[in-house]
Formats: sequence, structure tokens, C-alpha cells
Amino acid sequence: MLYNYRHLYYFWVVAKEGSMSKAAERLNIAIQTISAQVHELEKSLGYLLLKPAGRGLALTESGFAALAIADQIFLLGEKLPEAIREAASFPKTKITVGVSDGLSKLVTRQLLAPILEKNDVQLIAHDGEFEDLLADLALHRLDIVLADRPAPINKNLHVYSKELLKSSIAWFGPSKVLKRSKKAFPQCLNDLPILLPTTHSKVRHLIDQWFVHNGISPNIAGEFEDSALLKTFAASGLGVFPAGKIIAKDLKETYHMDLIGDCEDIYGYFYAIRSEKKIQHPLIEAIIKR
Repeated sequence: MLYNYRHLYYFWVVAKEGSMSKAAERLNIAIQTISAQVHELEKSLGYLLLKPAGRGLALTESGFAALAIADQIFLLGEKLPEAIREAASFPKTKITVGVSDGLSKLVTRQLLAPILEKNDVQLIAHDGEFEDLLADLALHRLDIVLADRPAPINKNLHVYSKELLKSSIAWFGPSKVLKRSKKAFPQCLNDLPILLPTTHSKVRHLIDQWFVHNGISPNIAGEFEDSALLKTFAASGLGVFPAGKIIAKDLKETYHMDLIGDCEDIYGYFYAIRSEKKIQHPLIEAIIKR
């Protein structure tokens, strides 16, 4: 189906202004011209988009659907001049990354290392709920999403997941907290305050099962959606926590955390999720092929 984007633009302005006359005034063209263009759009789509309502116009159900799409197209289009000016003034390759709030920020840094080493990259990172980030990715507001799980199978999303890293899970804590128990691992966890990710984390239910299997009755001192916040509270002495062993060195150097012991057969997985585009962002391949 072919239609003229100018026709769609005129319809969009009419919908925003609420009448042909106000749209004509805004665009500084004749009412008859706008009316003809909107009718051409309706003809090409095969549906009425506007209907009489009192002295003005109202959207039909098809009109509301068309307006939702037009909003995305033209609101994004209005940003084009500014984006071009910024690109010309600051010749850097910009990449916008969504980071799932359950993902370790130390792991995130490792996942993005291949592009952070470049001098001409401008990174924009958004932290948020997994589902919200997928929606933004599908709408091309993000270039890539990093998460602890793959995207669900949904033919309407048109997004694709790739496993980047797999790390065994271990327990960590500050030495002043570890001194509260003289028992061997893992039974020492019965005596220590525990900090855990909330159930939104993919690994949480595996940790809960591990507790049962090892006869641990955890004294849960806190649950956190944000992994960086969890580590900050752990560093203050609030408790011990599970994390990917891949960041053991960073935990030691940054948070002064000691490794307590391993969770046998429990792994954390880290994924890159991208949308279906014919022209891919040049930095995405660097992340995926790390």
C-alpha cells in the first residue's frame, strides 16, 4: 500500500488542531487543499479517519490508530534538525543503551568494554524495567538492551536476543560481617544477614531453591531491584549477597568484598537484545561479537 507522507502530515495537523480551518491557518494553506489531501489519505488507506462532530471534526477509531502512528513519525521528525546540528558539532558516534535494573552495573561495564575503549563514542545509558526497555527498543528509542534474560518470544516485538556472558554465582560480603559466624560455608549463611535481588531478577528463584537444597533459613535483611544499591548497602555492613563470580575482582577492588563460597550449578546469564533493522548501528556488532 502506497500513500503520501504529506497527506499523513496534513491529517496529523488537522487532528492536533481539531479543525480544517485551524490546520489551514497553522500551515498557511487553503482549507480546500488540506481537505483534498486528507481525503486522498483516506482513499489510499480505505478507511475514514475523520467524522463531523458539531461544528468541528472528530477522529474515527481508524483515525485514532492513524494518529498514534503519525505521532511517532512526526514527533521524531521534529527532532531531526537538532540531531543533525549536534552530530555536526560533536562528531561522535552516539549509542543509546537500555540496562535492565536487575543487571549488575559492574557486568554492564564489562559488556560495554568493546565500545568504551573507542575515543569517538558517546554512550547514553537508560536504566529501567525490562518490559519498558523492550517497548522502547521496539519503537527504536534504544539501540540495544542489556539484560539478565532473553526477550520473550513475541512476533509483534521484532527483537532478537544473543547470549553474551555466562557466570557462575557466588556469595560475597565484607569481612566485618563474615566474622559474625564461625561455621563453614554454606551453613554460615544461617548466621549472617542476607541481601537479595527482588523477584524481578532472573536468578532470584534459583537462589531460593538453593537455600532449600542446602538447608539454609535465610535472615533476609533487604531486597533490592537495583544491583548497585544492593552492593552499596552490603559495603556498609548490612549483609552478604549473591553475585556473578565474573565480577569478583571488581567487588574486591571497588566494594572491598570477600568471596565466601560458590553456589553450585547456578549461573547468571547476560544478553544483548536488539531490534530488527535493515541498517544496524555500527557499534552493536562490537558489543555482540565481544
